[in-house]
Amino acid sequence: MVSSPAQAPKRIAILGSTGSIGDSTIDLIERNPQAYRVVALTANGNWQKLAAQAKRLNPEFVALADPAGYGDLKAALAGTATHVAAGPEAVCMAASLPSDWVMAAIVGAAGLKPTLAAVERGAVVALANKECLVCAGDLFMAAVRAHKATLLPVDSEHNAIFQVFDFAQKDKINKIILTASGGPFRTWALKDMAGVTPAQAVAHPNWSMGAKISVDSASMMNKGLEVIEAHHLFGLNNDCIDILVHPQSVVHSMVEYADGSTLAQLGTPDMRTPIAYALGWPCRMAAPTGQLDLAKLGALTFEAPDLTRFPALRLARAALQTGGAAPTILNAANEVAVARFLAGEVGFLDIAAIVEHTLASVPLKSVATLDDVLAVDGEARRVAAAKNVSAAAAE
Repeated sequence: MVSSPAQAPKRIAILGSTGSIGDSTIDLIERNPQAYRVVALTANGNWQKLAAQAKRLNPEFVALADPAGYGDLKAALAGTATHVAAGPEAVCMAASLPSDWVMAAIVGAAGLKPTLAAVERGAVVALANKECLVCAGDLFMAAVRAHKATLLPVDSEHNAIFQVFDFAQKDKINKIILTASGGPFRTWALKDMAGVTPAQAVAHPNWSMGAKISVDSASMMNKGLEVIEAHHLFGLNNDCIDILVHPQSVVHSMVEYADGSTLAQLGTPDMRTPIAYALGWPCRMAAPTGQLDLAKLGALTFEAPDLTRFPALRLARAALQTGGAAPTILNAANEVAVARFLAGEVGFLDIAAIVEHTLASVPLKSVATLDDVLAVDGEARRVAAAKNVSAAAAE
């Protein structure tokens, strides 16, 4: 028998390599060095960590979105074969380079343009940036179809649904059920939540995540954004997407079928599981995650979300129902409000109030093009940044 030639390593680009998703992706790649070749890495402003990653992985290209660190990064990589660039267009260039698989892990709307650049060359895109679909879902999915790109969801909930969603029998699906941990304030009284500090909000009980997504989880805006993301990924209406609070974060999401079956994907709360699924796709690969021991857990509990204490869920569903520019406004206002909260400028409960004010204040313009999306996004950010805090708290 003639042996087949060894398979060439899969060429990898990681957009947002210095964040928690980037770290987990690199961890998996470094455990399988023969299977993967990193060709591009990008970061926002953390040039020190980007330089350290580049020295270990020897990519062809690295890009820093914030040009302020360009000189330091270039000096740190002097003598290597890695090309160094900076600025938002350089990040798009990293996405456009030939690679087999792109991890889209840039946080927020800043990830839209580079992720679209990867989509437009028909790449396999592992999508960890839900904001791409929230602020430009129709536009983004049209580009995926037009360029025959492959989109693999990395959010644990959407990845779970993807694994048990029968696309060939979509008409037999009643609904999908997104699970939520409920965050650190699931049992807090509303009056106590008014005094939440940034340190408390980023201390997620189950997951290790970046500051912005941790605050989104604490306010449950993250789950609202995921409803919009699921709508675009799976083509289901608002009323076919449920949310169920599951504090143990073991059941990552479920799909309910017409015959009474409900299929779920379970696992320990470790982002390396959905990343490994996407990295190995269409095959499965080993991951260094803990094995699930249901006997040791003993019980899994579920409850309905509290829409009074977590108004972000109501706002996100209303934005999806309204459509057009509403999700773009929602996302932009939330990003600004969260940044203001982390900076100590506004209170925790002000986040949803600022978002609601912005949704009511920004006109619902057309978002048929990327320029339209960016224009609405910019206007929403200006309104959210200018909102008086005391007024927000009083509403």
